[in-house]
Amino acid sequence: MPNDDIKDPEMDKSAIDSTDEAEICDGKKPPRKEVYLLPNLFTTAALFSGFYSIIAAMNGDYGHAAVAIFISMVFDGLDGRVARLTHTQSAFGAEYDSLADMVSFGIAPALVAFTWSLAPLGKVGWIAAFIYAVGAALRLARFNTMLGVEEKRYFTGLPSPAAAAIVASVIWASNESGIAGETLSTLMALLVPVVGLLMVSNVKYRSFKDLNLKGRVPFVVLLMAVLVLVLVALEPSLVLMAVFCLYGLWGIGGIIFKSLR
Repeated sequence: MPNDDIKDPEMDKSAIDSTDEAEICDGKKPPRKEVYLLPNLFTTAALFSGFYSIIAAMNGDYGHAAVAIFISMVFDGLDGRVARLTHTQSAFGAEYDSLADMVSFGIAPALVAFTWSLAPLGKVGWIAAFIYAVGAALRLARFNTMLGVEEKRYFTGLPSPAAAAIVASVIWASNESGIAGETLSTLMALLVPVVGLLMVSNVKYRSFKDLNLKGRVPFVVLLMAVLVLVLVALEPSLVLMAVFCLYGLWGIGGIIFKSLR
């Protein structure tokens, strides 16, 4: 008496083949394994700079660690623009960019701040650094879920690159001025978690995505742009610290101004 449980391999293969043919006929295609090279190279460069920042901080080179975070910001700003210009946007690139941002603007600033000034505070120090790191993670997750929904002119919460720039610029400027991190440990224990909380707040920050750089502007605007470039060239750490700290306070100032009206 034949055993019905024994299956013919040829029958299974034909069944699988017919299923695959049916899926192809239905328009279902297997996911592509190829990725776009150019934009992902910029994302990899941003990730490399963030990773180097961590290594430099572990070696006590806090100036280079802070500068590496700014270099990550440059590459992070280029990868998306290159993808749009070359029409090479992809879901893989978006996910890869978020993971790289978490390293460069979440983990790296937290670890650099901790090794530079927060370590002597013990538990208070690493908790302050952790609040910043988890704030960056939540900020990136919320940003990904609000794509296409959020207003183009504004960000909800402090953007993670700007948050990283605030922490990195304070470290960079203090290191250039010869100020030891231990002397600013109390200040950093307040600044780092506050910046982390601003990332997950509902405070609105201008995105400047609506700026028209191709249009005509008054001549004085060009002079002001040249002046800013000169100041950055003379004292990059101090100027960048002033710019990004003012940007961080801009959203809070907007809330205070609206409440007073």
